[in-house]
Amino acid sequence: MAPFTVLHVCMGNICRSPMAERLLALAVTEQAGPVGADLVLSHSAGTGGWHEGEEMNPPAARQVRSRGGSPDDFSARKLRAEHIEAADLILTATADQYDYVVALRPDAADRTFVLGEFGRLLSAVDPSTLPAADRTPDAVYARGVALVAAVAAARNGEPAQAKDDLDDPWGRGDQVFARVADEIQSTVHPLTTVLLPPPA
Repeated sequence: MAPFTVLHVCMGNICRSPMAERLLALAVTEQAGPVGADLVLSHSAGTGGWHEGEEMNPPAARQVRSRGGSPDDFSARKLRAEHIEAADLILTATADQYDYVVALRPDAADRTFVLGEFGRLLSAVDPSTLPAADRTPDAVYARGVALVAAVAAARNGEPAQAKDDLDDPWGRGDQVFARVADEIQSTVHPLTTVLLPPPA
Protein backbone atom coordinates (compact mmCIF):
# COMPACT_ATOMS: atom_id res chain seq x y z
CA MET A 1 0.00 0.00 0.00
CA ALA A 2 2.65 2.51 1.03
CA PRO A 3 3.78 5.10 0.13
CA PHE A 4 0.78 7.42 0.11
CA THR A 5 0.59 8.51 -3.53
CA VAL A 6 -0.48 11.96 -4.74
CA LEU A 7 -1.08 12.52 -8.46
CA HIS A 8 -1.16 16.10 -9.78
CA VAL A 9 -2.96 16.76 -13.06
CA CYS A 10 -3.03 19.73 -15.43
CA MET A 11 -3.33 20.01 -19.21
CA GLY A 12 0.18 19.86 -20.67
CA ASN A 13 2.13 18.58 -17.64
CA ILE A 14 4.88 21.15 -18.08
CA CYS A 15 3.72 24.03 -15.81
CA ARG A 16 1.12 23.67 -13.05
CA SER A 17 1.20 19.96 -12.24
CA PRO A 18 5.01 19.71 -12.33
CA MET A 19 5.25 22.66 -9.95
CA ALA A 20 2.70 20.99 -7.67
CA GLU A 21 4.54 17.66 -7.89
CA ARG A 22 7.90 19.10 -6.91
CA LEU A 23 6.59 21.64 -4.35
CA LEU A 24 4.72 18.89 -2.52
CA ALA A 25 7.84 16.72 -2.57
CA LEU A 26 9.79 19.66 -1.16
CA ALA A 27 7.22 20.25 1.59
CA VAL A 28 7.32 16.57 2.54
CA THR A 29 11.11 16.63 2.81
CA GLU A 30 11.01 19.83 4.86
CA GLN A 31 8.44 18.28 7.20
CA ALA A 32 9.84 14.76 7.55
CA GLY A 33 13.43 14.91 6.33
CA PRO A 34 14.95 12.43 3.87
CA VAL A 35 12.60 9.67 5.07
CA GLY A 36 9.73 11.67 3.55
CA ALA A 37 10.45 10.23 0.10
CA ASP A 38 9.54 6.79 1.47
CA LEU A 39 6.31 8.06 2.99
CA VAL A 40 4.72 10.18 0.24
CA LEU A 41 5.09 9.81 -3.53
CA SER A 42 4.30 12.96 -5.51
CA HIS A 43 4.03 12.69 -9.28
CA SER A 44 2.08 14.24 -12.16
CA ALA A 45 0.59 13.86 -15.62
CA GLY A 46 -1.30 15.93 -18.19
CA THR A 47 -4.63 15.47 -19.92
CA GLY A 48 -3.27 16.68 -23.26
CA GLY A 49 -0.23 14.53 -23.83
CA TRP A 50 1.32 16.63 -26.58
CA HIS A 51 4.34 17.54 -24.41
CA GLU A 52 5.26 13.96 -23.49
CA GLY A 53 8.97 13.63 -22.73
CA GLU A 54 9.55 17.38 -22.37
CA GLU A 55 11.25 19.04 -19.43
CA MET A 56 9.41 21.36 -17.07
CA ASN A 57 8.63 24.74 -18.64
CA PRO A 58 11.56 27.06 -17.73
CA PRO A 59 9.53 29.63 -15.73
CA ALA A 60 7.95 26.77 -13.75
CA ALA A 61 11.38 25.27 -13.12
CA ARG A 62 12.62 28.65 -11.90
CA GLN A 63 9.80 28.84 -9.37
CA VAL A 64 10.51 25.36 -8.05
CA ARG A 65 14.23 26.05 -7.79
CA SER A 66 13.78 29.46 -6.16
CA ARG A 67 11.69 27.86 -3.40
CA GLY A 68 14.26 25.20 -2.62
CA GLY A 69 12.95 22.35 -4.76
CA SER A 70 14.43 20.58 -7.77
CA PRO A 71 13.02 20.51 -11.31
CA ASP A 72 15.72 18.07 -12.41
CA ASP A 73 14.94 14.83 -14.24
CA PHE A 74 11.34 15.82 -14.91
CA SER A 75 9.68 14.34 -17.99
CA ALA A 76 6.11 15.21 -19.00
CA ARG A 77 3.67 12.38 -19.58
CA LYS A 78 0.07 11.87 -20.64
CA LEU A 79 -2.45 10.93 -17.99
CA ARG A 80 -3.60 7.33 -18.21
CA ALA A 81 -6.16 5.33 -16.29
CA GLU A 82 -3.45 3.33 -14.54
CA HIS A 83 -1.98 6.52 -13.05
CA ILE A 84 -5.37 7.31 -11.53
CA GLU A 85 -5.89 3.78 -10.31
CA ALA A 86 -2.57 3.82 -8.43
CA ALA A 87 -3.15 7.22 -6.76
CA ASP A 88 -4.55 7.73 -3.27
CA LEU A 89 -5.21 11.44 -3.87
CA ILE A 90 -5.61 13.19 -7.23
CA LEU A 91 -5.28 16.99 -7.31
CA THR A 92 -6.23 18.72 -10.57
CA ALA A 93 -5.47 22.27 -11.61
CA THR A 94 -9.06 22.95 -12.75
CA ALA A 95 -12.60 21.61 -12.56
CA ASP A 96 -12.41 20.61 -16.24
CA GLN A 97 -9.48 18.35 -15.42
CA TYR A 98 -11.40 16.92 -12.47
CA ASP A 99 -14.12 15.97 -14.96
CA TYR A 100 -11.52 14.40 -17.26
CA VAL A 101 -10.11 12.25 -14.44
CA VAL A 102 -13.54 11.09 -13.31
CA ALA A 103 -14.56 10.29 -16.90
CA LEU A 104 -11.53 8.02 -17.17
CA ARG A 105 -12.07 6.42 -13.78
CA PRO A 106 -15.49 7.15 -12.22
CA ASP A 107 -14.45 5.23 -9.10
CA ALA A 108 -11.83 7.94 -8.40
CA ALA A 109 -14.38 10.70 -7.77
CA ASP A 110 -14.09 10.59 -3.97
CA ARG A 111 -10.31 10.92 -4.07
CA THR A 112 -10.12 13.55 -6.81
CA PHE A 113 -10.26 17.28 -6.08
CA VAL A 114 -9.37 20.58 -7.67
CA LEU A 115 -6.21 21.57 -5.80
CA GLY A 116 -7.65 24.82 -4.48
CA GLU A 117 -10.83 23.02 -3.45
CA PHE A 118 -8.84 20.49 -1.43
CA GLY A 119 -6.95 23.26 0.33
CA ARG A 120 -10.17 25.11 1.12
CA LEU A 121 -11.92 22.03 2.52
CA LEU A 122 -8.88 20.80 4.45
CA SER A 123 -9.49 23.43 7.11
CA ALA A 124 -12.78 21.69 7.97
CA VAL A 125 -10.98 18.48 8.98
CA ASP A 126 -10.04 17.93 12.63
CA PRO A 127 -6.60 16.27 12.51
CA SER A 128 -7.19 14.69 15.92
CA THR A 129 -9.86 12.45 14.34
CA LEU A 130 -7.31 10.89 11.95
CA PRO A 131 -5.17 7.82 12.64
CA ALA A 132 -1.84 8.60 14.28
CA ALA A 133 1.09 8.99 11.89
CA ASP A 134 4.30 7.71 13.45
CA ARG A 135 6.40 8.39 10.35
CA THR A 136 6.21 4.79 9.16
CA PRO A 137 4.92 4.13 5.63
CA ASP A 138 1.90 2.10 6.74
CA ALA A 139 0.87 4.67 9.36
CA VAL A 140 1.21 7.62 6.97
CA TYR A 141 -0.71 5.70 4.31
CA ALA A 142 -3.58 5.00 6.72
CA ARG A 143 -3.65 8.63 7.86
CA GLY A 144 -3.62 9.85 4.26
CA VAL A 145 -6.50 7.63 3.18
CA ALA A 146 -8.51 8.78 6.20
CA LEU A 147 -7.67 12.41 5.45
CA VAL A 148 -8.90 12.10 1.86
CA ALA A 149 -12.15 10.52 3.07
CA ALA A 150 -12.62 13.33 5.60
CA VAL A 151 -12.09 16.01 2.95
CA ALA A 152 -14.50 14.21 0.62
CA ALA A 153 -17.08 14.20 3.42
CA ALA A 154 -16.54 17.93 3.97
CA ARG A 155 -17.21 18.48 0.24
CA ASN A 156 -20.66 16.97 0.80
CA GLY A 157 -21.26 16.54 -2.92
CA GLU A 158 -20.83 20.25 -3.70
CA PRO A 159 -18.91 21.10 -6.91
CA ALA A 160 -15.65 23.01 -6.83
CA GLN A 161 -15.87 26.79 -6.99
CA ALA A 162 -14.48 28.88 -9.83
CA LYS A 163 -11.93 30.40 -7.44
CA ASP A 164 -10.49 26.92 -6.82
CA ASP A 165 -9.03 26.71 -10.35
CA LEU A 166 -5.37 27.49 -10.94
CA ASP A 167 -4.77 29.93 -13.80
CA ASP A 168 -2.76 28.50 -16.68
CA PRO A 169 0.53 30.45 -16.61
CA TRP A 170 1.91 28.98 -19.85
CA GLY A 171 3.37 31.70 -22.08
CA ARG A 172 3.05 34.35 -19.37
CA GLY A 173 5.60 36.10 -17.20
CA ASP A 174 7.43 35.03 -14.07
CA GLN A 175 5.06 37.09 -11.93
CA VAL A 176 2.12 34.90 -13.00
CA PHE A 177 4.12 31.71 -12.42
CA ALA A 178 5.05 32.99 -8.96
CA ARG A 179 1.41 33.65 -8.10
CA VAL A 180 0.39 30.16 -9.25
CA ALA A 181 3.26 28.61 -7.27
CA ASP A 182 2.10 30.56 -4.19
CA GLU A 183 -1.41 29.16 -4.64
CA ILE A 184 -0.04 25.64 -4.96
CA GLN A 185 2.00 26.03 -1.78
CA SER A 186 -1.04 27.37 0.07
CA THR A 187 -2.53 23.88 -0.33
CA VAL A 188 0.49 21.55 -0.25
CA HIS A 189 1.95 23.04 2.93
CA PRO A 190 -1.21 22.49 5.05
CA LEU A 191 -1.67 19.07 3.44
CA THR A 192 1.83 18.08 4.46
CA THR A 193 1.42 19.44 7.97
CA VAL A 194 -1.75 17.38 8.53
CA LEU A 195 -0.40 14.28 6.79
CA LEU A 196 2.96 14.31 8.57
CA PRO A 197 2.51 15.86 12.02
CA PRO A 198 5.61 16.12 14.22
CA PRO A 199 6.34 12.97 16.21
CA ALA A 200 4.68 12.93 19.64
